[in-house]
Amino acid sequence: MPETWLSQEAYDRLQAEHDDLAGRGREEIADQIEEARSHGDLRENAEYHAAKEEQGRMEARIRQLKQLLDSAKVGEPPRGEGAQPGLKVVLEIDGDEETYLLGSREDTHDTLDILSAESPIGKAIIGHEVGDTITATLPNGSAIDVKVVKVSSP
Repeated sequence: MPETWLSQEAYDRLQAEHDDLAGRGREEIADQIEEARSHGDLRENAEYHAAKEEQGRMEARIRQLKQLLDSAKVGEPPRGEGAQPGLKVVLEIDGDEETYLLGSREDTHDTLDILSAESPIGKAIIGHEVGDTITATLPNGSAIDVKVVKVSSP
């Protein structure tokens, strides 16, 4: 699994979410399932099925968080040349300038939108310098030209 760079704040927030879901969350959903089970026939019990679906979503999120936390590197990524995770990037996309923090989709920033380094555009711009125009292939198969306008510290 590729490593993901997270700020200490993001790592702590995700760890707290994981711990809460794995502890209190599991206890609450187990109580909801038990309560719904006590209402009778499970084949026609909408409460039971809803609680089981919620349990599945919660367990999937717990697994996702565990994987992310296990592969996370906390702090600032090593700086190479050009656009790198942890830096603010200004991109020209379809004639419009857009500003992002290049990082993990699990990270947050007060004033900047996050551009995941794992996204097609994020992967395409890593290592590219100001003035470079890169073609990124989107999930639908179409291609988009992205120009790196500015790279700086957030």
